[in-house]
Amino acid sequence: MDNLIFSLNATMPIFFTMLIGLALKKLGLFSDGFVSVLNKFVFTVALPALLFQDISSADFYDVWDGKFALFCFVVTLVCIFAAMGLSFLLKNKAQQGEFIQASYRSSAAILGIAFIQNIYGYAGMAPLMIIATVPLYNVMAVVTLSFFRPNRGKLSKDLLLSTLKGILTNPIILGILAGMAWSVLQIPKPVILDKTVQNLGCLATPLGLMAMGASFDYRKAFSNIRPALCSSALKLIVFCAVFLPLAVFFGFRQEALIAILVMLGSSTTVSCFIMAKNMGYEGTLTSSVIMITTLFSAFTLTGWLFLLKTLALI
Repeated sequence: MDNLIFSLNATMPIFFTMLIGLALKKLGLFSDGFVSVLNKFVFTVALPALLFQDISSADFYDVWDGKFALFCFVVTLVCIFAAMGLSFLLKNKAQQGEFIQASYRSSAAILGIAFIQNIYGYAGMAPLMIIATVPLYNVMAVVTLSFFRPNRGKLSKDLLLSTLKGILTNPIILGILAGMAWSVLQIPKPVILDKTVQNLGCLATPLGLMAMGASFDYRKAFSNIRPALCSSALKLIVFCAVFLPLAVFFGFRQEALIAILVMLGSSTTVSCFIMAKNMGYEGTLTSSVIMITTLFSAFTLTGWLFLLKTLALI
C-alpha cells in the first residue's frame, strides 16, 4: 500500500494539473490562442530557464554520465526503427510517417522534469536524457516524415538544413548547453540572476502541464482508433516492458531510471502534430495518439512507478 501511495503521489498531481488546464479551457478562461502562446512561452523561456538553473547549480563532472546518455540515445534509435518496421503492417500507407513519429516521440522535457521534480525535488538526470534524445527526435522526425510521406519524393536539402538550424537553435538545447558551460567553467551566479532564473523556471512545470491539458480534445482520440491504439500501446507499454529491464541490468537506479521511464513511456508530444501537419500529413492519427497517450499515461506511468518502487529500484 505504501508503494501504491508513493506512485499515486508522483503521478496524480501531474494528471490533476492537466485536468485543471482542461477545465479552464472549458470555462473559457483559456482560449486556443492563449494556449498556443502559453506553450510557446514554456518551450522558449520557462523550461530552458529551469534546465539552466538545475544544471548550472550542479557540478558538471558529478552530473555527467556518458553511459546514461549513450543508453538513452541507443534505446531511442532502436525504438524508432522498431516503430518503422511495424509501420509496414498498416493498411493505409499514407499514415506510416505519422505512426512512426507518434510511437517514439515523448513529452520528455515537460513530463520528464515534472515527474523527477515531483519525486526528488530537482530535475536530476532529465537534462542529460533530453540532450541525448531531443536532437535525435527532431532529426529522425524529419527523415521519417519525409521518406514515408503520402506523396513521396526525394529529401529536400532545404528541409534538412532548416531542421538542422532548428535543432541548433532549440531553446531547450540552448538552455542545457548554457547550463553545462556555466557549470564546467564554474562561473559564479549573482543572487539577482539566480533568483530571477528560479522565478522563471518554477513556472515551467505547472504552466506546461495546464497547456497540455487545455489542448486535449477527446473527440479526436477516436477518429483513427486501431492504428492509434497500436501506436499508443508501443508508447506506453511495449517499449517500457522491453527496455526498463535492460536499464536495470546496466545498473541504472533512482532518478536515472525515472528519466528512462519517462523517455520510454510518457505521452506523445504535441509538437508531433505540428510537424506532421506542416509536412503534408492529415494529422488525425497523430492527434489521436497524443490524446490517448495523454489520457492513459497517468495510469500506465503509475503502474510502472509502483513496480519499480516495489522492486526497490527507486
